[in-house]
Amino acid sequence: MSTDQIRRWESGALAHGVSDPFGQGPLPWLRGATQYLDDTGQVVPWYVDLAAGSGGAAHRPRFPGPRTADDVRRQIKGFASAGSVLPGGAVDFRITVDPPQEFTVDVYRIGHYGGDGAAKMSASPRLSGIVQPAPLAAGRTVSCHHWWQSWRLQIPTYWNTGAYVAVLTTADGYRSHVPFTVRAAHEADLLLLMPDVTWQAYNLYPEDGRTGASLYHAWDESGQLLGEEQAATTVSFDRPYAGAGLPLHIGHAYDFVRFAERYGYDVAYADARDLHAGRIDPTRYRGLVFPGHDEYWSKPMRRAAETARDAGTSLVFLSANTMYWQVELAASPAGDPDRLLSCRKRHGDSKGRTALWRDLGEPEQLLLGVQYAGRVPQPAPLIVRNAGHWLWEATGAGEGDEIPGLVAGEADRYYPRTALPESTERILLAHSPYESADGRRCHQETSLYRAPSGAYVFAAGTFAWSPALDRPGHVDPRVQRATANLLDRICKHD
Repeated sequence: MSTDQIRRWESGALAHGVSDPFGQGPLPWLRGATQYLDDTGQVVPWYVDLAAGSGGAAHRPRFPGPRTADDVRRQIKGFASAGSVLPGGAVDFRITVDPPQEFTVDVYRIGHYGGDGAAKMSASPRLSGIVQPAPLAAGRTVSCHHWWQSWRLQIPTYWNTGAYVAVLTTADGYRSHVPFTVRAAHEADLLLLMPDVTWQAYNLYPEDGRTGASLYHAWDESGQLLGEEQAATTVSFDRPYAGAGLPLHIGHAYDFVRFAERYGYDVAYADARDLHAGRIDPTRYRGLVFPGHDEYWSKPMRRAAETARDAGTSLVFLSANTMYWQVELAASPAGDPDRLLSCRKRHGDSKGRTALWRDLGEPEQLLLGVQYAGRVPQPAPLIVRNAGHWLWEATGAGEGDEIPGLVAGEADRYYPRTALPESTERILLAHSPYESADGRRCHQETSLYRAPSGAYVFAAGTFAWSPALDRPGHVDPRVQRATANLLDRICKHD
């Protein structure tokens, strides 16, 4: 890799990281370590070996490494044919390997597993890798839909619904990742919706200083990283995720997954595109959980969430900047549905309207109870408000108490001049001052209201809520207990 290529590649990685101090982690295998320290200081592996736990031989890595693949050399990169699949279905992987050599695919399920974070579920045989054709570009839209199929994973009918990661490893020790979801085939108390639409909006693949583009960035001919005005307006799901192969904000979802499974909540899983396409009926669940940064919503996604709320299904939004941009999904050139994601961003339509939900007459606050206020350049404490409310019960939090660093990344607040949803109860549970990048005094708010149907709608209003649930170095028992109070009430609600 030339010095110029390295500079361009690193500029893209930097652009991904600056807006979110909680971008990836904790995914210890990305750091090249097979073990890490948990909250008690104990050394634990990043995954639990189920074979060893049941008396079988412990798994040992077959290859040296790991070393993270990149988008310039493309040592190993891949993507899945579908974001989610039912038990008994199959996922096809399209993978490029350069130089051509053998590789394997190890499949893990994210969970608590006694603190290990994930469990190995399956492994491929040694596969023969090929160099796939270069990505195709139509304007700023990059697609790899023309890659050959490399391996098919048949999902056993007994596999649990959940968040899965395929770990791709070459014979010489390079590693990349492909996330996918095993979708709910049964009813449960809670339905966790992985924000794959927002993940793809941020995907800058290939992060090579030349052709990669997201809805935020692209490069010009000289390798200069461009901003939103020159970025893609359409991106494809038919491509790997940039860098290590995991979406920028995936750690937020994993934080909630580990917390929920640690405490035994009855959780089913699906993707945002499942909500969009109507593959799931959200009214079958007591609550829908949106665990991480979930910024991009289609009309069908919003209507489904509104319908669920009005039917008595509670909504839990554990981040901020939710439902900010309106998007459309379309079929790929091969005819596969919902593989192209479009958002015209700040380019107005014939009436001068941007793609912001609030500009289109449906502000986020009408569903969330609060809406996006801005970025938080430095983490600030969350200031507890209405500490006598049941959400704060047994947390030890008192009125005006500070929870350090819990307002971070981006923040929401209540807008007095913006319409509110119908409610029988409504309360703000935090009011937290912070300073914007240009020195203005701003504030964050955490919201809870109860719809006429009886459904609760909770909006954390900060990026740092999910990391406080189960991320080493960020766990806060007050946030854990408050979240448990909320989920317990939802799960017991009739």
